[in-house]
Amino acid sequence: MAFSRCLNLFSAFIILFCYSSDVVDAIEFITSSQFIKDPETLSSNGGNFTLGFFSPENSTNRYVGIWCKSQSTIVWVANRNQPLKDSSGIVTISEDGNLVVLDGQNHVFWSSNVSNSASNTSSQLSDSGNLVLQEITTGNTLWESFQQPSDSLLPGMKIISNKITGKKVKLTSWKNPFDPSIGNFSTSIERLDIPEIFVWNETRPIWRSGPWNDSVFIGLQHMGTAYLNGFNIQNNGDGTVALSFTVDELGLLLIYTLNSQGQIQEKEWNNENKEFQVTWTSQTSDCDTYGICGQFASCSSQNSPICSCLNGFEPKNSQEWNRENWTSGCIRRTPLQCERANNQNTSLDDKADGFLKLQMIKVPDLAERSSVTLDTCRNQCLQNCSCNAYAYDNSIGCMSWNEILIDIQKFSSGGTDLYIRVAYTELGKGRNINVIITITVIVGTLIIVICAYVIWRRAIKHPGETSDQHMSDNIVGELSKAKLQELLLFDFQKLAIATNNFHSSNKLGQGGFGLVYKGKLQDGQEIAVKRLSRASTQGLEEFMNEVVVISKLQHNNLARLLGCCTEREEKLLIYEYMPNKSLDAFLFDASKNKLLDWRKRFSIIEGIARGLLYLHRDSRLKIIHRDLKASNILLDKDLNPKISDFGMARIFGRNENQANTKRVVGTYGYMSPEYAMLGQFSEKSDVFSFGVLLLEIVSGRRNSSFYNSENALTLLGHAWIQWTEDNILSLIDLGIYDPNLHKNILRCIHIGLLCVQEFAVDRPSMATVVSMLNSEIPDLPPPRQPAFILRQNMLSSVSNKSIELYSINTVTISDIHGR
Repeated sequence: MAFSRCLNLFSAFIILFCYSSDVVDAIEFITSSQFIKDPETLSSNGGNFTLGFFSPENSTNRYVGIWCKSQSTIVWVANRNQPLKDSSGIVTISEDGNLVVLDGQNHVFWSSNVSNSASNTSSQLSDSGNLVLQEITTGNTLWESFQQPSDSLLPGMKIISNKITGKKVKLTSWKNPFDPSIGNFSTSIERLDIPEIFVWNETRPIWRSGPWNDSVFIGLQHMGTAYLNGFNIQNNGDGTVALSFTVDELGLLLIYTLNSQGQIQEKEWNNENKEFQVTWTSQTSDCDTYGICGQFASCSSQNSPICSCLNGFEPKNSQEWNRENWTSGCIRRTPLQCERANNQNTSLDDKADGFLKLQMIKVPDLAERSSVTLDTCRNQCLQNCSCNAYAYDNSIGCMSWNEILIDIQKFSSGGTDLYIRVAYTELGKGRNINVIITITVIVGTLIIVICAYVIWRRAIKHPGETSDQHMSDNIVGELSKAKLQELLLFDFQKLAIATNNFHSSNKLGQGGFGLVYKGKLQDGQEIAVKRLSRASTQGLEEFMNEVVVISKLQHNNLARLLGCCTEREEKLLIYEYMPNKSLDAFLFDASKNKLLDWRKRFSIIEGIARGLLYLHRDSRLKIIHRDLKASNILLDKDLNPKISDFGMARIFGRNENQANTKRVVGTYGYMSPEYAMLGQFSEKSDVFSFGVLLLEIVSGRRNSSFYNSENALTLLGHAWIQWTEDNILSLIDLGIYDPNLHKNILRCIHIGLLCVQEFAVDRPSMATVVSMLNSEIPDLPPPRQPAFILRQNMLSSVSNKSIELYSINTVTISDIHGR
């Protein structure tokens, strides 16, 4: 017995010793005898970075990559263009000392490909995320992943260009969110005399940062010295220019990624939410697109249209410009003095050219640099007949532009002064134009203030015509401060002609606000005219609100307001015309919904999400829409979505997260519970509406279509029951189901259920929703029970509250019958 106990204790000791040895001998390096086999991993000492095998969403291919914190943030991929087809892969050191990825038959799928490498090598993943191959005896680095980046820039990594050899180290995007192979977009450092960051679509530039002035990129409007302050550009003297960044704040994880849509995104690790959040993106408006307005033109996201010729220039093709096709650009209106002299059209009394000053500008591309004073810079440009503009920065020095001027952007703050060279006769025109604009703004503002006062006096005499009057007064005050040149005032008579005196045959739609008509201006441009009804009790406030809000917003997925008209006691809003009308006209029409296959529906879902993200976070104003629904999503000729109808929208302060109201507006079925029952609204209210809309798009059914069901379910209740019973396929519109897209469709349903959870705190932000849709967050949390599962519960809850219910569309007006 005693011997048996001793033997057992000895055996246990041996087992414990072996286990301890395994722990001590856990792989920290990859060598020829130590390798990782799928699904094993290798982690950095700090634990932030991991090397291992992964499969992207909706794919069974296996890749070797490095991720930060979780596989939702892949920062480097080895075998990008040659995936493994099974789980037999290993990462090891080959006989020639290279780091390699092999399959089960020892076929090489990727190699560090170092020539003349030492035979005695090892590889380690550093705490910076750099995978290093080094010689064991000397410690010399033979290869590192930082020299061959994928789509992400990490602290300490360098983007490099050599103007002598032409060699570049650059970021390259994934082909799409599900395929890490090299895509169409790349990021590199260019214009090495005055370095700039460029994003390319193959060989065509689509974005640039503006010149580097040893502190910031002066073409990034909000890049102050305290923002993105870890950037550094080094000129090594051998023709090599290198861009890198560092993070000084302890514990801060920051990365820059070039996504598959060609946008550079700054992502910061949120330790509370345990996820990376996008904190900056390179393209927030159409004006950020390289050269969108063509040559000798400027882009301003605050104007409508966004493009205008520089002073002294005119459209090269007026017809194209009227159709807002600006690619032809502008040409000089009056020849310069030296051009007239060359053509022998000058006289002795011909006066010299001069410069018109543009303030707060992103300077054009293709600048030439010289180290001279500001006055010398101006004189040099005047003496060079090819010089069209100059600018001066204390750190860069003199910048001048010969030949073309392209990719100019007008900022609302920051930027640089740009001096445009024009003929002497244009100098007076420039001054006259400024005087005319100033007078027009003053007179126009006075007219608007007077009109607002008259409307206010009438409201006092007829108090029933408006509600929440103090809110209207604030909105009127906002409108009176708006710059007149930012919004075009239309002549009523022209609008009457364009709509054939608002003939019923031109009617596009009708709501509680009034009617919408199709119109055609004399230049051929098609428009949609929203004519607010005089009988509407909501018209004034919604009109003022929409003018103030939309005139300041520019995004591909927002309907664009072209102007307004307030003549003859009329209140009219003029929008860009959408030939395909609204989403509900397609989605819930059996004869049209077949045109919306799943790929198109997913594109619409993504577009709506991006538009909401812009409203909530990326626009100059923080906007809560409050009436998001299928009828307020317009579709352009290519069925791209545009969020419309901002009459109920609310502007938030940047630090304001929630507000209360006694006047609940919107549409039942889309309203969040905290808003419908308590009058509390926030970004999460819009997220709820988006979730309902997403489920409608997937199912092809209105939320209210279950009104006559025996269980009185809503669409949310039906979706929840199918989810809990693992029968979610029954929710999908049969006309769009594709087994090859099964995972993508189910993922969207999952996201929709996360958005309609009962408690606002449980719902994701729109930034997180966009990341989920792009599969940047692969593992979604399980959804909790949605709000308003049963229609009776919804109605009984709301009926106990003394809240007025409104909608700007009587077709979808909120009442106890729902829709």
